Amino acid sequence: MSVPVTIRIQSVDFDIAAEIAALTKHSKDIGAVVSFSGICRRGAGDEAIAAMTLEHYPGMVEAEIARHVDEAISRWPLSGVTVIHRYGRVVPGDNIVLVLTASGHREVAFRAAEFLMDYLKTNAPFWKSEERTSGTGDKKWVDAQAHDDAATARWKKS
Repeated sequence: MSVPVTIRIQSVDFDIAAEIAALTKHSKDIGAVVSFSGICRRGAGDEAIAAMTLEHYPGMVEAEIARHVDEAISRWPLSGVTVIHRYGRVVPGDNIVLVLTASGHREVAFRAAEFLMDYLKTNAPFWKSEERTSGTGDKKWVDAQAHDDAATARWKKS
C-alpha cells in the first residue's frame, strides 16, 4: 500500500483544519493525526522581530523534504504525511511550517512528526533573515543552533 504524501512549498498561508481533512478523508484506518505548526514569533527587547524572510532553492528543498519523509515512512507505519513550508516574508503570528503525520496509533504519529521537524529544522535548504523592530533596517541571517543539531543527531541509526 502506498502512503499518501503531500509536500508543498508556498508563499501563501495554509489552513490547518483543511489540510487534516484532506489527509484523512480517504482512510478509515487512521487512529491519530499529529500536527506541528511553526509560527513566526516576535521575541522581546532588542531581539524583537518585525518580520522574517525565508528563501529556498526550488526543487532542492522539495527533494530534501521528500527524502526525509521517505525515511519516516520506512521507520514507522504511517498512513499519510503532509509537509507544507512557506517562503517569502512573514510577520509575527504568521504560519511558517506544517507537519502532519497520520497513523493507526498516536505514538507512531508523534515520533514521526518529531523526526520530520528535527530534520526540517536542520537539513531543509531554507535560509532565514530577520528584520528587527528596532527600525535599523538591517537584516540578520539566522544561524544554525547547536540544540537543533543535537535533536537531529538522536535519530541517526547506529
